[in-house]
Amino acid sequence: MTPKTIKNSSIPTEEKTYEERGVISQVKQWLLSLGPGIITAALVFGPSKMTITSKLGAEYGYALLWIVVVAIFFMVIFTAMAARIGMATRQSLLSTIRQKWGRGAAVAIGLGVFFVTTSFQAGNSIGVGIAIAEANDTSPATWVVLFNIVGIGLLFFRAFYKVLEKLMIFLVGLMLFAFVTTLFLAEPDLAGVASGFVPSLPVGSLGLVIAFTASCFSIVGAFYQSYLVQERIKANPGSQQTTDSSKTGIIILGVMSAIVMICAAAVLNRQGIKVSSASDMAKALEPLFGSYASTLFLTGLFGASFSSLVGNATVGGTLLGDALGYGSSLHAKPVKILIALVMIIGATIAILFGKLPLQLIVFAQSITIFLVPFIGIALYAIANDAGIMGAQKNSVAVKVFGGLGLLLIITLALSNVKELFFK
Repeated sequence: MTPKTIKNSSIPTEEKTYEERGVISQVKQWLLSLGPGIITAALVFGPSKMTITSKLGAEYGYALLWIVVVAIFFMVIFTAMAARIGMATRQSLLSTIRQKWGRGAAVAIGLGVFFVTTSFQAGNSIGVGIAIAEANDTSPATWVVLFNIVGIGLLFFRAFYKVLEKLMIFLVGLMLFAFVTTLFLAEPDLAGVASGFVPSLPVGSLGLVIAFTASCFSIVGAFYQSYLVQERIKANPGSQQTTDSSKTGIIILGVMSAIVMICAAAVLNRQGIKVSSASDMAKALEPLFGSYASTLFLTGLFGASFSSLVGNATVGGTLLGDALGYGSSLHAKPVKILIALVMIIGATIAILFGKLPLQLIVFAQSITIFLVPFIGIALYAIANDAGIMGAQKNSVAVKVFGGLGLLLIITLALSNVKELFFK
């Protein structure tokens, strides 16, 4: 009797173990399936984005939280659109553009994205340097060199996409922890937060609203989603790909943006402190909550800067490599060289100038004005093409909201033209 009892009692234990293993495996698969969306969120949420978001909160309190919802809504539409293109086609998005509109269109997009990412890469390098240097009172240049070397070193891993995916998931987790903890320390006014989701436009806020929307609703980031989905399929052939995982990553981008704006409103706006860089938030936190809070926010800034440093370079190098006919695989040597080139140029500018030169900002904005509407229209047209997309083509609802998104992109471009050339 006793052996029989022992034998029977062991069965549920084994079954439970298998069930637990199954649950753990499912959670792990779900986390990894978020990879493409998380990578896009991480490369969009860089130090310049943090600065703009902090300025909005510091100058206008909670009043402009609603623009996070608007920007993220359209970013979700276009990111999911690009993800479906990646799932529906067996070739890269630039290859599809080459077939549809000719080699010139593909090369123009590849070169344009390379120049834009290279121009803004200095800001990511500076963000990494400042985040570490201000935490331990050292020279930013040392950390700029070190973390660019680390970034280039990642390219030597055979499974670069898997390394990139896990790194971005870790860095986004780090940012979420840092910013959510800062949020609890800041003790925001909940009634003020709720009122911020009611649309309003404070006097003098239009410029920052345009800058935030353009940086958060990133067509280049959405465009690259199709490449990330295809890399994910190559790295995990048996995995199920859905647009839901891409949407989750972008929603996390929105949550981080809202948290930083709320923190800035609760800490900086309350004290009347103006923002010139993302690290100003850390300086303001220290007198109120001690060095721990300051270090915590700088940790989040480091996560945002390093993830953008690697992600931004990957976008620029991959799209130029694809445009020039070297393919888009992250395993391809020419693509890795171009990714490294973006990092090297960005680090060099950061060390020589200590900040992003105004001429480069103007140059990057000038290219972006003409490039982004073109990319958005190309993305939208391909996703509407039943011959290319089959069952994955845009639904009627996506066509309508995607069309509204294009109008927003064109409006932002025209606003930038006015700011740059007619002011």
